[in-house]
Amino acid sequence: MSAGAVKTQTVTKTLITGSNKGLGYEAARRLLEQDHDVWVSARDEVRGRMAAEELGARFVQLDVTSDESVTADVETIGSLDVLVNNAGIALGWESPEDPSAEEMRTVFETNVFGVVRCFHAFRPLLQAADCGVVVNVSSSLGSVALTLRQDYHRTPAAYGSSKAAVNMLTAQWSVAFPDLRINAADPGYTATDLNANTGTQTVTEGTDAIVELATLGTEGPTGTYLSRAGVVPW
Repeated sequence: MSAGAVKTQTVTKTLITGSNKGLGYEAARRLLEQDHDVWVSARDEVRGRMAAEELGARFVQLDVTSDESVTADVETIGSLDVLVNNAGIALGWESPEDPSAEEMRTVFETNVFGVVRCFHAFRPLLQAADCGVVVNVSSSLGSVALTLRQDYHRTPAAYGSSKAAVNMLTAQWSVAFPDLRINAADPGYTATDLNANTGTQTVTEGTDAIVELATLGTEGPTGTYLSRAGVVPW
């Protein structure tokens, strides 16, 4: 570098799906503190814009169940370093062991197909980055090992199955795309609207693994399943 030249600092551009509240909102806040250029997204434009303004982030309207919405946002954002697939829903609390096909279809449309849709759409941008990172927000309820070992019989099977599918996608993609850092984060039992705020962790604690995986360097792991307490068994 010549004398007097100014070194350009690289800014990490991060998109978090479903980030107008809860874990997504808190992850956005924490990543902004680490100087990420964060794009907050939500299906509800009014709530999403309000959240982005509160945080000092950018906003993009995004419906992960819509090809048109996701494709349009690729053009809007233009480049991307980190994709946090956080948008998710839970149904079937009334009959957790025996979800209907319609319940399964509805949950998978957001929790699984939405993740696939976003990954496929944004993958070219991530692969063009210096070190593209994908964080798939999963759950320990998607762990087959923990489900077999512990009493999870009151857990909605549709939700747990969707997160198990996200775990398999994470593993498959980490092998198929070694140029990217692709991992799954288990937030733990965190107080959010998803569980009527019955969780025992704060949203800050619940985002520890998400933030850790979103700030990986080029030497960071890929194909891992991580909670704030450490590695989660698949």
